[in-house]
Amino acid sequence: MRERLKKMLLPGKRQIIKILMLAAKIAVGSSIAIYVAELLELQFSASAGIVTLLTLVTTKRGTIKLALARFVTFAVVVLFSWITFIPFRSEWLAFGVFIFLTVVMCQVSGWMATLSVNAVIGTHFLTTLDFSPSFFLNEFLLVFIGSAIAFVLNLFHHNRSQEEHLRDKMAYTEEQLQFIFGEVAAYLSNKIMEVDVWGHVGRLEEAIREYIREAYEYQENSFRADPEYYIDYFEMRMDQCKTLYNLHSGMWWLRIVPDQARLVADYMLYLADHVTELNVPGPQLERLEEMFEDMGKEPLPIDREELEGRAILYHIMKSIQDFLLVKKRFVDIHFPEKAEEKN
Repeated sequence: MRERLKKMLLPGKRQIIKILMLAAKIAVGSSIAIYVAELLELQFSASAGIVTLLTLVTTKRGTIKLALARFVTFAVVVLFSWITFIPFRSEWLAFGVFIFLTVVMCQVSGWMATLSVNAVIGTHFLTTLDFSPSFFLNEFLLVFIGSAIAFVLNLFHHNRSQEEHLRDKMAYTEEQLQFIFGEVAAYLSNKIMEVDVWGHVGRLEEAIREYIREAYEYQENSFRADPEYYIDYFEMRMDQCKTLYNLHSGMWWLRIVPDQARLVADYMLYLADHVTELNVPGPQLERLEEMFEDMGKEPLPIDREELEGRAILYHIMKSIQDFLLVKKRFVDIHFPEKAEEKN
């Protein structure tokens, strides 16, 4: 428990590098934005740095969406400023009405991320009460400079290392599944499990949840043709882990291991070698179907215990089949040409 808490509270090396890179980008980007605004002799030049800061915390795709949203809402914010700041003599009352209208607009449009910058722009108009074309251009340039610099800096994202990291985690996930199958095969061969396999499955699930989060982050920072691939891969492995729990429930009730269990154990060792990213599970499904047919040809059980053992073994085999079908759906979506070759 203490080690788990320590792991949660203390960031790893990769996370520290990520934090430092983001901090550096924000610091450099904000400084450049202010410098450019000062070169253009814009009023409230520091606000360009704020726009960059608030935009850089997003992903590549998020930066584009947020920049477009800022430009769309900018004109509306200027209109709100004009209809609230001119008629009201009280600044606090005028700003309250302005914020009310701006929040409603951002909430309805789903662009709440633009609220902070819109509020800053509103304070500029409130301070100057200048609605001339030149000041309008001044405010637009502050938003444009801040967003543009954030976009350029977000292009320099460690996508290659992030993709390598995801691929390493794919290999790790496959190794863990192979290990789990090996241990289950040992149990079905009447050997004692030396580890808590089902606790191992739970820890693997927890790890895969983190990999899914990282895959979503990679997707949002990638312009590749199929960025959802890694998300789908880890979600597929998560679904496979869930089928293992069904397998577990069957093994929990297995008090006497039937003779046919050794065949299932051999099959699981065979299957472990094929728990890989690019494997098309057609042959494994065919071999499992043959095992179902062979089991149906076996002599009838001679007593209740043997009947229950075979029923539970059948349940285990169905769980293995579900495990393979999850992978088949993944292959059908991402590698349809491979799926057709096997059919």
